[in-house]
Amino acid sequence: MPAGELAPGDWGEGFVDRRHPHTYAHELLLVVDDLTGARSNRLSLAVGKGFAPFGTDDPMSRPFVRFPVNHHLAQILERWVALAAWRNGPITIEAGLFDGDEPERPGQWPRFGGRFGDSWSARVTLRPAAAVELQGSHASVASPEHRPGAGLTQRKWDVSARLTPPVAHHPAYVLLEWARTDEADGFFHFSSLLGEAAWSPGRHRVAYRLERTTRPEEERLLDPFRSERPHLDNQIFGITRWTVHTLGYTFSLPIDALPAEVVPLAELSAGRVTRLEGLFDPESFYGKTTFWALTVGARIAIGMRMHRMGRYGAALPASGMAHSHAMSGPE
Repeated sequence: MPAGELAPGDWGEGFVDRRHPHTYAHELLLVVDDLTGARSNRLSLAVGKGFAPFGTDDPMSRPFVRFPVNHHLAQILERWVALAAWRNGPITIEAGLFDGDEPERPGQWPRFGGRFGDSWSARVTLRPAAAVELQGSHASVASPEHRPGAGLTQRKWDVSARLTPPVAHHPAYVLLEWARTDEADGFFHFSSLLGEAAWSPGRHRVAYRLERTTRPEEERLLDPFRSERPHLDNQIFGITRWTVHTLGYTFSLPIDALPAEVVPLAELSAGRVTRLEGLFDPESFYGKTTFWALTVGARIAIGMRMHRMGRYGAALPASGMAHSHAMSGPE
């Protein structure tokens, strides 16, 4: 959408501030899988454009259409990446090198020369049972806000639990997540607590998400919903906290004559934005500190369904795609 996704509070890419646009190619990778040839001890390598091994699944492959505020705190996306993943039984370890720069427009590719390898991340995932997934990850991202590479480094942490047990013999899904990003050696820090759940009885699906996330407020241009890119220096002049409740409902309508599906949907969000520190005053900027938003639409899918974006090769268990399909729905 030229004016940005109508998602209140999404740091960097919602209607509030459109400056981290998603690009046309999210994932374009070459994956060499199962290098060991042993089913219980798998090793894979991947190179190309994709997600760094950090944090939780991209919101695009989760139950809601509306992205959470913490998207750029909890995922590192659309970089040139070189990744290795090793899985032995219930334990998976991933590590990756990538470029730190964020895209500035939909058609822009990441910088390779002078940037690739300036950032790294690692993620450990434990699956003690078929319906339980625990992960912890850490990353150092060099100058994400300044494409040439002269900006501040971000230190990022993310811990989550993902549960997919059936409830009343129908697919269910729960995600609990904590994320934190530090800038300027900890002078600025932003944190997030998020919980979301969904249940899919038959063709219906109901979902709920509660999020409490702090985010930076940066100097705006004449268009108040834009900030300067790239930053000439550190332009954070405030920190706000967004508390958002979102309730969603979908209904699946398969098309028998085609491998296709239409899924009408409705999502209602209500929340509050609070100034924590700095000069930015959300009440003066937005006119109030509470808000609500309603999204009505439909997802249309043709062909294969979406996988769990951001996990490749040995990092994606065979059961992971089925869980993702059951809960994310078609795209």
